[in-house]
Amino acid sequence: MGFIDEAKFYVKGGDGGNGCVSFRREKFVPKGGPNGGDGGRGGSVYLQADKRLHSLIDFRYRSHFKGERGAGGQGSDKHGKSGRDTVVSVPLGSVIKDAETGEILADLTEDGSLFLAAEGGKGGFGNARFATSTNRAPRKATPGQPGQERWLKIELKLIADIGLIGLPNAGKSTLLSRLSKAQPKVAPYPFTTLEPQLGVLQVSHHRPIVIADIPGLVEGAHKGVGLGDTFLRHIERTQVLLHVLDGSGKGGQPLADLRTIERELAAFQKKLINRQRIILLNKIDLLSRKRRVELCNMFMEQGVEIFPVSAQTGENIDRLKTVLAESIDPF
Repeated sequence: MGFIDEAKFYVKGGDGGNGCVSFRREKFVPKGGPNGGDGGRGGSVYLQADKRLHSLIDFRYRSHFKGERGAGGQGSDKHGKSGRDTVVSVPLGSVIKDAETGEILADLTEDGSLFLAAEGGKGGFGNARFATSTNRAPRKATPGQPGQERWLKIELKLIADIGLIGLPNAGKSTLLSRLSKAQPKVAPYPFTTLEPQLGVLQVSHHRPIVIADIPGLVEGAHKGVGLGDTFLRHIERTQVLLHVLDGSGKGGQPLADLRTIERELAAFQKKLINRQRIILLNKIDLLSRKRRVELCNMFMEQGVEIFPVSAQTGENIDRLKTVLAESIDPF
């Protein structure tokens, strides 16, 4: 798959350069003093958030990142050159963890933000550093310090305003294509969407609204059933959850589907239950007027307000766009 949302990788800062032992050797300057320079600092490894990236696929092909080693010191008080830093671009919303302890080290949510993943080692001292009034010819220099090294884990949590969630075949992908210019795969079978999809809703006098379509949930997703709840982390940052229900089911099936989604959200992270949400009753083009009224009354009796739409025909989609824009911060 082209979408990768977690990876493990190794970082190592460059080692510092060694200090130099050297003495002045100039004509007519007897007994020249020490002039060994310091070693250069090793290059560090940084992670930098880049809004142009939406996946960690690059980590599939490269998992080791190192800073350049610092150059050694030289005579004539010449200090070694510092090693070049290595900057690794990662998507916005990347969470950096220690691979061994699981401790969260950084959460990169702003474009251009930097995280020092591995610091380069300090350069060693040349013998000029050790000259004293009693030891005018020191023959001592120190080696450069090794750069920091460790294994890190990176997890991507998409930065989106709206999260589309629902059971398989609820019509989320079709809805995303209606709300944005995204062209996700649409087919009449379950689990058409195998990875999160992003779309951008454009509304007049409002900033672009980013929508994330999450692969379908099923009963027991938090236990790994179906595609599991692996991708639910991508709705943790959203302002609004858009529950998409298949209204073509018989009896109280749409209401039962809603309860299934709620249970899976609660099992994953309880605070998601209190997130602002809009309940969509999709596929109303397949329902008679009597059935529509029946379903609306059923949800009202449970204290649930629903928004009927048809992603297939576009019924009520323009009104939905307005509602979504009003639900999202304009700036």
